[in-house]
Amino acid sequence: MDRRIRLLGRILGRTSIATRSDEEIVAFQQRGVPRNRLTEWLSGTLAAGVMTKDITVAGAEGDLPARVYRPRRSAGELPLVVFYHGGGWMTGDLDSYDWVTSHVAARADVVVVSVAYRLAPTHRWPVAAEDAYAACVDVVARAGEWAADGRRVAVAGDSAGGNLSAVVTLMARDRGGPPITFQGLIYPATDLTAAIDENDVLANAPILPQRDRLAYGTAYIPNSEDRRHPHASPALAADHTGLPPALVQVAEHDPLREDGLRYADILRAAGVPVRTTDYVGMPHGFLSFPNVCRSAPQAVAELSDQLREHLHGAAKAMGA
Repeated sequence: MDRRIRLLGRILGRTSIATRSDEEIVAFQQRGVPRNRLTEWLSGTLAAGVMTKDITVAGAEGDLPARVYRPRRSAGELPLVVFYHGGGWMTGDLDSYDWVTSHVAARADVVVVSVAYRLAPTHRWPVAAEDAYAACVDVVARAGEWAADGRRVAVAGDSAGGNLSAVVTLMARDRGGPPITFQGLIYPATDLTAAIDENDVLANAPILPQRDRLAYGTAYIPNSEDRRHPHASPALAADHTGLPPALVQVAEHDPLREDGLRYADILRAAGVPVRTTDYVGMPHGFLSFPNVCRSAPQAVAELSDQLREHLHGAAKAMGA
């Protein structure tokens, strides 16, 4: 593993939530990630030629902050991508995902709407899942406000956001919600009931050691029985047929790697077209650190190209 990744893991380990109280976590959320030269270098900057607009969208019980990204030079209606950030359902924000979402908008030639759902421990499951679905419904209904096409819709997200993306596709299918053309699942958490072995080779993995993985899942869903619900663990849904095609990206040094690979196999067994990519030498969360993790630009390019293929290809199928 690259020494820079090991160093990053040690630095981020100092902000681990595994030993923090709920009050300390809430205080951390309120402070947010400082914006300075170092954090901007680590998380990347906005893609050139992309305009942004801060908006609110409907959550399950009120408005949520969101941000729209649209390529400046693109005319006419563009496909729509609803993006959910990672952070273990407890951290993460719109600012720290500017690099990912803006580069996806530029390369895929799409409108991206990034949604800030409510966070645990103040808001525990199923709040984030219901917020994610309600926001998707609202964004699709309002697609015309951003010159986007509500008939060509994808959901995407990383880690906790990958979990929410998978959950939203299940909800949309079962509730008669927006037609979703594609799902981009970046190192997703798909089975929150999976046992955690502290002696596993990835127990002390950088970025997401096993103790943090356990702490995030416990804070989000304290009741172990609730973790079996498909809107918590999409891998445990009784039926995966009829879900949209998926890209599943996983990382070699990630405790969630097997989660993603198993879910890809589950989708394939249900007849869902799936592309899976395993990024060698990468840790969990690597897309968020483009100047440290050499595969981040490649992974964003792959996600963007898949979105372009499925969403712009849908326009041709509809005769647009």
